[in-house]
Amino acid sequence: MLIVNLNVRGLGGSTKARYLNHIISSEGADFVCLQETKLSAISDARCFALWGNNNVGWLHYGGDNGSGSLSSLWHKEAFCYDTHIMGKGFIAVFGQHNKSNCRCVVVNVYAACSLRDKISLWGELTDMKKASQDMVWCFCGDFNAVRKSCERKGVSMRDNQSAEMRGFNTFIDTNLLIEIPLVGKHFTWFNSNGKAKSRLDRVLVTEEWMQIWPTCKQYVQRRDVSDHCALVVKSTVKDWGPKPFRSIDAWIMERGFTDLVKDKWSSYSAQGNALTVIKEKLKRLKGDLKVWNRDVFGNMETSKKSILQELEALDCQDCSGALSETQRLQRIGLVSRRKETDKKLESLLCQKARASWFKNGDSCSKFYHSSLRWRRLKNEVKGVEVGGQWCEEPCTVRAEAKKLFENRFKASRDFGVRLDAVEFKSLSQEDNLSLVAKFTEKEIRDAVWQCEGSKSPGLDGFNFNFIKNSWEVLKVEIVAAMANFHAT
Repeated sequence: MLIVNLNVRGLGGSTKARYLNHIISSEGADFVCLQETKLSAISDARCFALWGNNNVGWLHYGGDNGSGSLSSLWHKEAFCYDTHIMGKGFIAVFGQHNKSNCRCVVVNVYAACSLRDKISLWGELTDMKKASQDMVWCFCGDFNAVRKSCERKGVSMRDNQSAEMRGFNTFIDTNLLIEIPLVGKHFTWFNSNGKAKSRLDRVLVTEEWMQIWPTCKQYVQRRDVSDHCALVVKSTVKDWGPKPFRSIDAWIMERGFTDLVKDKWSSYSAQGNALTVIKEKLKRLKGDLKVWNRDVFGNMETSKKSILQELEALDCQDCSGALSETQRLQRIGLVSRRKETDKKLESLLCQKARASWFKNGDSCSKFYHSSLRWRRLKNEVKGVEVGGQWCEEPCTVRAEAKKLFENRFKASRDFGVRLDAVEFKSLSQEDNLSLVAKFTEKEIRDAVWQCEGSKSPGLDGFNFNFIKNSWEVLKVEIVAAMANFHAT
C-alpha cells in the first residue's frame, strides 16, 4: 500500500493544494494522511481537487475550531472502506486493501504538545488496537515526540523530555510496533531559521504489515510547502541481478537429499569453459532445490504441528482403548519424526539468527521472528546519495560501492620501488648449451663412481646404456621445467 503523510500546516492556500495534488498523482497514492489542516470542516469538492479524482473517500476531524484537525483520504479502487473510529488526535480507518486482500487499519495521528495529552492519546490507541487484534495496523502522522535524544537537534531539553521518550517507546513496545526503514533525511521537521530540527513524523506498523509488504520503506521528501517533510510509504523491488547460491543446513538431515543433488548435478549439461559450466549447473540446481524444498521438504513448523496432532489422536485412542500393533508402530515412527523435525528447526533457526536466542527459549516467539526480519531490513543496502540526490538503482549503487573501495584501498603515495635498474642473474650461452647437450658415457661413469665413493674396476662391465637412457629422460624433464620457469 502506498501512503502519503504530511503535516500540512494549513490547507487554505492553492499552493499547498497543488503540491499535494502533484505528490499524490506522481506517486500513485492509495491513502493520504494530513495533519493540521486548520479547517473545521471540509467538502467533497476540496477532497476531489486534492486528489484530482472524484472516486475518493475521506474523513475529517475538525479538532478545536481547526486546531489539531486531521484529514484521511483514500482511493476507492485501492482501499475499500469498512468503518472508522475518530477521536482527539487520531482518525482510524478500517477497511481492506483490494490488491493484497489485506484487512488493515490506517491510523492518522496528530499528538498535542502536552505530555499529559500524549499519554492519554497513546493509551487510547493501545486500547483500540487490543480490541482488533486480527487486523493489520499502520500508525502514521506527527507524533510530536522522539524516541531518543539524537532525533532532536538545536532544541532545548525540557524537564519532561526523558519521560516523553520513555512513554513513546513504551507505547511502541506494548503494541509490538516496528518502525519502517527510513530513506533520505534523518529529520522531518525544520525550524524556519534552520537551527532546530527534529524527527517528529514517522510510520509505525505491526509485524503482519511487514509480512505482506516486506520491502516497505518510508521516503522523506524535500521540504516544500510546510516546515514538515512529507513521507511516502511504498514498497519498491529492485533487480540486483542473480542471487548467490545458498543452502540450508537442515536439508542435509533429510533422507535422500544427497542422492538427489548427485543425480541432478550429473544430469545437467552445459557448454563453455569450466567456470561457465559450474555457474549454469548451480543455477539449474538452485531452481530444482526450490521446487524440492516446497514440495518435499515443506514447512517444518506445519509438519511439526501435523505430527503432534497425529500423536495426540493416537494417545487419546490409547487412553480409551488398546492400540493395535500397527498403530503402536505408527506412534513410534511419529515420535522419531518429531525428534528429527526439532533438530531441523534448531539448525534452521541457528543458521538464520546466528545468535543465542534459541538457547534462551525464544525460538517460537513472535518477537524472535520479527527481530529476524527487522535485522534483514536494517542490514539491507537501501541506496546511495550521489551528488546530493538519493539513488536506489542497482547499477548506480554498484558503481558507487566499487568507487568507494577503490578509493579506500588504493595506494595513497608512490613508494618509489622500481625494478628497472636491477640486473637479475642469468645463464650464459655456454652454460645453456651445456645444459641441453647430451650426456656422455664418461659423465655417467664419473657420476656413478662419485656416488660409490671410489673408482671400482668392477664397473667396467656395467651396462651404462640403461643409465644413459635414464639420464636422457631426466635431462628432458629438467629442460622442460626450466623452460616453464623462464616463461613465467
